[in-house]
Amino acid sequence: MSRVLIGMSGGVDSSVAAYLLKEEGYEVIGITMSLFSKDNDQSVIDAKKVCEKLNIEHHVVTYIKEFKNHIIDNFIKSYLNAQTPNPCIECNKYLKFGLLWEEAKKLNCDYIATGHYAKIEDGKLCKIDSPKDQSYFMYKINKEVLNHILLPLNTYNNKEEIRLIAERENLVTARKKDSQDICFIENGDYTSFLENNLDKLPNKGEFVLKNGEVIGHHKGIIYYTIGQRKGLGISYTHPLYVIKIDKNKNQIVLGEEKDLYSNTIIITDINILVDKLPNICEGKIRYKYSPTPCNIEILDTNNIKVRFNEPVKSATPGQALVLYDNDICLGGGTIKDISSE
Repeated sequence: MSRVLIGMSGGVDSSVAAYLLKEEGYEVIGITMSLFSKDNDQSVIDAKKVCEKLNIEHHVVTYIKEFKNHIIDNFIKSYLNAQTPNPCIECNKYLKFGLLWEEAKKLNCDYIATGHYAKIEDGKLCKIDSPKDQSYFMYKINKEVLNHILLPLNTYNNKEEIRLIAERENLVTARKKDSQDICFIENGDYTSFLENNLDKLPNKGEFVLKNGEVIGHHKGIIYYTIGQRKGLGISYTHPLYVIKIDKNKNQIVLGEEKDLYSNTIIITDINILVDKLPNICEGKIRYKYSPTPCNIEILDTNNIKVRFNEPVKSATPGQALVLYDNDICLGGGTIKDISSE
């Protein structure tokens, strides 16, 4: 019987994933990563209750320091560098599919598992035909771990189906509210989080148009992201959007909606999940965006130029550009430079 270590977040997805694995005949061991507080962590409590109900072993590991170093500190640093980060991608890389695999080997497990909505097929990460597909967030995991990953929710595309299974099995997480987008930021208020965790707030600066004309002053670069229209406090003859954040000049560049479109993007910090990248594939610059046909040019070991057949809107430095060949996730990188050449 194969042993599998499943990450138990205390939510309904991982709870049902653990149940499904046990039904498939695996020897299942649950593990919960404590990332914030060593005491009274509700996620740990709920995960333990589910494991008791399923009659499976449960472990708790504390990764507060690792979570701060790799996820939270990187999140803060990115905003200070005029980037908009995606902490879930980093968490998947370092913790959920990194440290989790190290724990699995210690426990003599053959596999690790999570409640992610994606699919591993023939050693390749694949998207599933569902609005809930999460392969975009998983592109940065170690290629060598792919053959050791089980994703039992890969045939489900409706969260209500998952909740009904949990109710049927009397799992305490059946109607638990979904976790927020960024788990360490309460109510999604990232600006308050940054204000509370920075030693010094960034300086105020200028709002400028593309031609350099100064039309106002901004509160600090951490308060803005590419594509933003609301909350600028600028009155102008037509709607203005943030089209660039210039850290060196401490300027927020504003323009029209048409200025948000670009067709050439340089990505860096590359992670490739296949043996060889095709020259023609599809790229996805946001989780909820559809993949768009593109050509790729490998510049060096850590930079790729991506040219889209049709311009894409609001490509944002710090966000991920993930590449696909039909359903196969090829890998991707972090958006560095954007142009409309």
